[in-house]
Amino acid sequence: MGKFRGWHIVAGIAAMLLAGIFGTAMGLNNTATYLASGVAFVAVSLWVDSRIARRRNAAGTAGPDLRQDLGNDAKPALDADPSKREG
Repeated sequence: MGKFRGWHIVAGIAAMLLAGIFGTAMGLNNTATYLASGVAFVAVSLWVDSRIARRRNAAGTAGPDLRQDLGNDAKPALDADPSKREG
């Protein structure tokens, strides 16, 4: 589950459902409930996305021992024959 990249969408949908339930329980009409649900979706999904991004950036700058090696080289490839680049 660590590679799933849609947690902010899942959290936004959960907030949307919760706002819809609360809006209906408070007696709001359908338009107001729908609008509040949409606002809750956007707000929560952006907030969760920023929190995830901060967490990934912190893990990326903490050091190589905390990062997961996914098989990608962090160093640029070195060209063994530099004469290819000369005109």
